[in-house]
Amino acid sequence: MLAPGKPITPKPLTGWTQRLPFANMLSFHYLLLRAWTAGSALLAGLIQTFVFARVLDPERFSVFILVGATGVSMWLFDLGLPKILFVRLRERFLAGTDTQPVAAEANAIAIFYAALVALGALVCFAVMAMRPAVTTWQAAEFGLFFLFSALNLAWFVLRNVSVAVDEYIFFESLEALRRVAYIALMLAMLAGLPFSVFVIAINVVWAVLFGYAGSRLVRRGALTPQFRGVFWRLRGFFRENGRASLRTGTHAAGEVYFHSLLYLVVPVVFGLGAPTIVVDTALKIFFGSLNLCAAACDLLVPRQTAALAARDQRTLIRATLTAIGLGAIPALALALILLVDANRLFSLLLGPAATMPPAVTPILIVLLAAGVAKSAPNILMQHTGYFREIARLSMINATVMTLAVGIGVLVHLDVIGLLALYACAFVVSALLYLGFAWRGPIRDARLGR
Repeated sequence: MLAPGKPITPKPLTGWTQRLPFANMLSFHYLLLRAWTAGSALLAGLIQTFVFARVLDPERFSVFILVGATGVSMWLFDLGLPKILFVRLRERFLAGTDTQPVAAEANAIAIFYAALVALGALVCFAVMAMRPAVTTWQAAEFGLFFLFSALNLAWFVLRNVSVAVDEYIFFESLEALRRVAYIALMLAMLAGLPFSVFVIAINVVWAVLFGYAGSRLVRRGALTPQFRGVFWRLRGFFRENGRASLRTGTHAAGEVYFHSLLYLVVPVVFGLGAPTIVVDTALKIFFGSLNLCAAACDLLVPRQTAALAARDQRTLIRATLTAIGLGAIPALALALILLVDANRLFSLLLGPAATMPPAVTPILIVLLAAGVAKSAPNILMQHTGYFREIARLSMINATVMTLAVGIGVLVHLDVIGLLALYACAFVVSALLYLGFAWRGPIRDARLGR
């Protein structure tokens, strides 16, 4: 958990922004950037569905969905280590002490993650190359798309150390450029850009961003320029943070499990094609909303961590409520769009690839509300070092989710029934997170622990 330190106060706002209820809680520039990066993540997911449904046949489209989901599931290897780095680096940064020991470990973990992603892409290529009627280049396309999807694993390390040293505006600027480039490249396929050029270009964008961000963070003391001794630094990190790594790893595995379970179950039970596309589209909207909620919470992390370090419970509560309120805005907007004309939205996205059942809309609205309730306490506990609590929550929630979906499969529910049980399990998860956050960092800010 964060030790006491000097709070960092955002620069005061000017003009009409001074009258906003959260004016002294966060940087307005950061708010705008984070709103765009989170909103464009949802937009990119929807555009991907729109474009892939038109440039790929339904079966190949569904396979790319599974490849992308598998790439995202590389988060299983995240083990929550970036959060440990954040807590340790943030503590040193707030106290004004040397950050180089943690920066060297951050370097090693980012390189380790990148190597894992590259290995995963090679495995994906090999598996696809063994499929009948798949050419070597088509297998390479799947591998490159896997690489693109999974590189977020290493990018997340840079995000955390950037926020820890108050470089969040720089990082979000790069993230905003990345989203623009991805959306532009996808839309270019509608104008005739070959798919093979697309999968190469999106990975070139990654390479440029990693190089530029890395050089800036080295100058800020959040990374180091050395590439030797990765094994020994990893060994030292795990020796010093073994128990915390086990807890954050449990939480990370639980988060991946929540996000991936239906992607694993639906193709096995219902097959590829329309069922998988329907579930993927619904979950893209939900996970996009979660990204928006997480963005709102990220805005308040510098204030929350400083408030807990200063044992200022009142500011911590205000910052957390502000995060919930900001997260509710995009979720409410999405819910209104769905209520007004969900059929037209889904018809536009899916075209002839699949038809979205009307019953998906109320399920999505429940998920949007639960996502708002869960995101704020989840991110608060992650960034303040309450790793034991989030590990316990992950085990409880994984059990609840498994029982819910397992029962659905046993009683032969359709895809809509499975989505409904998934939503019920997520509501239970949100309520548990709220309770644990109140008993954890919020109470401890008052007690001075």
